[in-house]
Amino acid sequence: MTDNHPLPTPTNFSELENWLNVHRVTEVECLAPDLTGVARGKILPRVKFTEDRGMRLPEVVVALGVTGEFPKSGPYYDVINPNDRDMHLQPDPTTVRIVPWASDPTAQVIHDCYDRYGKLIPFAPRSVLRRVCDLYTEMGLEPVVAPELEFYLVARNPDPNSLLHPPIGRSGRAETSRQAYSIDAVNEFDPLFEEIYDYCEKMGLNVDTLIHEVGAGQMEINFFHDHPLGLADEVFFFKRTVREAAMRHNMYATFMAKPIAGEPGSAMHIHQSIVDKQSRRNIFSNADGTPSESFFNYIGGLQKHVPSAMALVAPYVNSYRRLARHTAAPINIEWGRQPLGGFSLTPVHARGASH
Repeated sequence: MTDNHPLPTPTNFSELENWLNVHRVTEVECLAPDLTGVARGKILPRVKFTEDRGMRLPEVVVALGVTGEFPKSGPYYDVINPNDRDMHLQPDPTTVRIVPWASDPTAQVIHDCYDRYGKLIPFAPRSVLRRVCDLYTEMGLEPVVAPELEFYLVARNPDPNSLLHPPIGRSGRAETSRQAYSIDAVNEFDPLFEEIYDYCEKMGLNVDTLIHEVGAGQMEINFFHDHPLGLADEVFFFKRTVREAAMRHNMYATFMAKPIAGEPGSAMHIHQSIVDKQSRRNIFSNADGTPSESFFNYIGGLQKHVPSAMALVAPYVNSYRRLARHTAAPINIEWGRQPLGGFSLTPVHARGASH
């Protein structure tokens, strides 16, 4: 049984085909994350998913807005070719996962996007992250991250223009107050979270702790520390998983920054550190545990470049409903020490060696 003796992660197409055969996959979801984290792509019968098959998508697909729209003119087309040029998709075998909620054996595989000359499309999200990670590798360094994802569970809402409300839990009641870190409040949704953890285990997602956040129906799940590209893929899969599981329990899940007026906003905090590849030493800490010069340089770089990165960190109109005074939201570029010896900078976090 593959559940008891899982296959090693495929590293090439031949191993990927063997993986699909062992899992008796009949359908393959070929995915390409866009700039907003939406899963774009195509679905193929397993027999049509071959190494020599050419799969294409228009390059505008990875640069769509969250509503599926794109500008009609302007600097957008300094990057996106107005001729609706095609991208050539190639699967990354290391990303293959079973789709645990599918009725028939189905696999999902993230694809990288290339141009007709075999070069990565530079603005595709995975291309950007690959390029950044390669820069670290050239310096003999390895970035390590650990994301914390906040999201709301809300009652089913067929009208997108009506207000959102907390869902009904096992008690038959909806939350009417804020229940930060409440175990009983999380237990209201035990059947949902048991299924989410079951799905994550089948997909090999490295989720860690679950807590109830401040807002009514607001939750947070943390991931273990790992390499940025692999974790970005896992977060992409995880958000699909939570949304799907929630619908199966008669509720919705939303990762919007400010889905409910008057309630706390949601964010994704990213714990960060950098390791020397040879010594495996965290370069943010000196031998005595004090912050290193590299750490302060890193903080300075974040402070300098965060304003330019806001278009990516907070890409939606809704993002700025969260970034308001007196809401525990990051409205200033500042950093400080935390009780456990770590450090934080808003709107992204940089942690010291103890984290």
